[in-house]
Amino acid sequence: MPELRDTGARYEMDEQGLTSWADYRRAGERLVIDHVESPLPLRGTGAAGRLMAALAADVRARNLRITPICGYAAAWLKRSHEFRDLVG
Repeated sequence: MPELRDTGARYEMDEQGLTSWADYRRAGERLVIDHVESPLPLRGTGAAGRLMAALAADVRARNLRITPICGYAAAWLKRSHEFRDLVG
């Protein structure tokens, strides 16, 4: 699996020389996900889903919760049996 990077305002993950990202902000014990995007060549490959899985695992390890503003992030979390408990 590609390596997840946390810049402090964005999670990033590289695949095929391209970067998918999730912009976020901290609000206390919450990570508010404002936007998730993958470059056009990566769309439909599952890159954004892999990013979300790595991001959610990192959030869980930090004992945080997720508030998804981004429609993609909200839908992904709703479908995820493993990580939907992080939404709040």
